[in-house]
This record gives sequence, C-alpha cells and structure tokens, in this order.
Amino acid sequence: MALADARAICPDLATRAADLAREAAVLASLRRWASRYAPMVATDGVDGLMADISGVPHLFGGEADLRGDLQARLDRAGLHAATAIAETRGAAHALARHGGGIVADGQLAVGIGHLPVTALRVDHATAEALSRVGLACIADLAHLPRAPLARRFGQGLVLRLDQALGQRDEPVVAEPDAPHFGVRMTLPDPIGLQSDVMAGLARLLDRLCAKLAATHMAARRVRLELRRVDKGLVVVEIGLARAMRDPIRIAALFAKGVDEVDSGYGIDALRLTATVVEALAPEQIGGGGSAIRHEDALSDLLSSVGNRIGFDRVLRLLPATSLIPERSFLLAPAVYSEPEPMSHSSGSLRPITLFPPEPATVASGTPPTSFRWRRMRFTTLRATGPERITPEWWFDDPAWRSGLRDYWRIETQEGPRLWLFVTPQAPGWSNPEAQGWPASARAQNWPAPGSAQNWYVQGEFA
Repeated sequence: MALADARAICPDLATRAADLAREAAVLASLRRWASRYAPMVATDGVDGLMADISGVPHLFGGEADLRGDLQARLDRAGLHAATAIAETRGAAHALARHGGGIVADGQLAVGIGHLPVTALRVDHATAEALSRVGLACIADLAHLPRAPLARRFGQGLVLRLDQALGQRDEPVVAEPDAPHFGVRMTLPDPIGLQSDVMAGLARLLDRLCAKLAATHMAARRVRLELRRVDKGLVVVEIGLARAMRDPIRIAALFAKGVDEVDSGYGIDALRLTATVVEALAPEQIGGGGSAIRHEDALSDLLSSVGNRIGFDRVLRLLPATSLIPERSFLLAPAVYSEPEPMSHSSGSLRPITLFPPEPATVASGTPPTSFRWRRMRFTTLRATGPERITPEWWFDDPAWRSGLRDYWRIETQEGPRLWLFVTPQAPGWSNPEAQGWPASARAQNWPAPGSAQNWYVQGEFA
C-alpha cells in the first residue's frame, strides 16, 4: 500500500524511514543464531532466512517440535516471524510467506498447490500474465507441459516451478562468516603488574596481527578487555592514524592506558579485538625504506596525540582553490585525510599566521610610515606591495562587502613583519581624480595622498 493511501485511511499513522543497514545487521545476527538448528543457514532475500535441516529434526523430537522450539524462541525475543518446513527451498519460501506450516514428504504438489503463482518468486508481469489466462495458483501449473509454458511465459517460470516441486535442485548455500579478529588468554594465576599485562598483550598482539596478515587486513581500532578476579571488566581502547598490523608499534600505544588500569585483586583473563579493520596489502619492509619509515613515524605521532586529545582535534591544512586569504586553505582531520602538495604557481608571499582583520591607526601615507596596532607603535622600515585582491562575487561574505583590498607586506623597525590591507572602495577615501593623479592610478582607484585611510592588520610573517 502506498504511504499516501495508508495515511488517508489512518491520519494518525506513525511511520519512520527504514534503516536498511541496521536491518541487514540484525538479519546477519539472526543467521548466526539460527545455526543452532542447522549447519547451513543462508539469507533469503532481505527479510528471510533459509536453513537446510536435513538430519536435524530427530534431535528436537521431529519437525513439528523443531519448528515449535524455533517459533517459541523468536516470540520470546519479540520477533514476529512466519516459519515453514518443506522438502525444497522454493516450497519452504512459498509456504513461509503465506502463513507458514509443514509440508509432509512426498506431498509438495498438494501442500503448496493452493498458493498463488506469486509464491513461485516470479516477477509481477509474469504473475499478471498467468492470471489473465486463468492460471491463478500453483496447482493450475503443476501438470501443464513445460515447453508451452516456457515459450509463452519464459524459462524463469518453468525453473521456479520445477525447483519448488523438487524436479530441479536448489541447494542452500550459506554465506561465509566474516572473519573475527579477536584473541583471548586465560591466566592460571592473577596478575597485576603493568609489565605482566604488557607481556600478555604482546603475546595477544602477535596472534592478532598474524590473523590480520593472513587475510590482508589491518587494524584501525583495537580494544583490550581485562577481566578482574572480582568479575569486573576494564577496557583500554586505542585508535590508529592509519591501518597497521605491527605488534610492536601497537603495543607502544597501549602503554599509557595499561599504566592507568586498576587491577584490583588481580587480572585473570585478557581479550584483544580489532573492532575496526581495513584492507592492507603486504608491504616491503626492508631495503632503502626511508620514506616508509618517515610515514610510519608520522602515523605513530598522530596516533599518540589522537588517543590523548581526540583524532578529530588533530588537523592538517589542505590547499583550496581560492585567492581570498580566508578561503585559501581547508582544515581537515589528519587521520581521515591525505596530505596534498601546495601549489607551486608563482604568487605573492603569504603570512605564516593569519587572523581576522584588526584595525590599525595610521596617520598618513600609503604605505603608512608609522601606525599603531594592539596598543603598540610601529615604524615602517620596508614595504612591498600593493597586491590587489578582488572579492568573489558568487559568495556573499560580510567581511568583503567593502570591496577591493590592497595588501602590503610591512617590515617594521621594531621587528614584526605584518600583512596590512586597505579598502579603496570603502567610505572615507577621497577622489583620486581630484588630487591630480595620473589616469593609470585613477583607473586602479588608488587612494589619494593625504586622504583618510582605514587600515587593517590580518597576518604576521615569520
């Protein structure tokens, strides 16, 4: 039923969007749980499970008791499900989606004959075509010749019909379980010293990294669980700046967290799990690897700092395609971004420190011979400029509504090297044409000598 039609019938209908990722995760968990009833369990669409229970029902007292136990456990878990048992996968699928039940051996045609043709997993167009010629249920198709059906309705209908009736095989193929990257250790006697915990952690890391290497995976987040004698659980978790499976480098990141652990009356079990993993191909670790060692050292530094203050707070500067100083760079978490080389195109020098514009008091002159900034007086020793920057018209930035900016690099006698700018189009500037300036200056709208000027400091060079 369409949502609009449902709301027309029930205006107070409460709805929410489907979370397909969480539904898939729940179905995967149910598939692992259903292995108590069969060694082979596969997903059946996005909302069903299919199990091959051959040789299993007698362990539960028969098919009826097995189905009753399964249904009772699902009901206690608060899950509404329909279950069915049949000789073939197609028959079980059809029966489970039309009320459920059990089809006795050798009774497939009778057990599912009353079901509509849509239960055969055929497309909607084929089902409508069958309905128009009076073939509404499976029993109407079971005894018809297959060749005419295939010519008129396609081979897909004949295949699904034969699979449901057991005339063609359709085995249950279970998906392989995702590898679990976890190891554990149970100790005969409790331990409490940091050195003992780190020794046990080293053994676990060797085993965990071997598992990761066997599947060409690497860890991005590792969790250490320490079980105390009093049944308390202490957790130490670290993140890694980049995927790795080097036990020595990972162990170094656990040292601080393990040192802060309260072991109580002792620790008798350790569990180590890689909670977040990524694919990592084998790497060459020998012979002229200076670049690799530098990359490893940087990732170790980011991992150490990130575990202390948070990985989202360790940032790196990335270039941006903009001439506006405030938009010429991007701040991105260093762990989740790759470094990008700065553009080598020739351009004006930019300050090391950039901050919001701060007003400066200038008596006269362009560039100013002296000015006051942050309650300090500066005298200009050298000045380079101006560099004119035009605002980007496609952005409505309040800071740039004053128009053009003329930037000057000022070296002062007091030592600081500052980045100053003035806005020629801002109010308070006199008309250059009235001051007798040349046509080139009037075209560029330079300020007239002796005019009132509003200067700002925006950066400081090293």
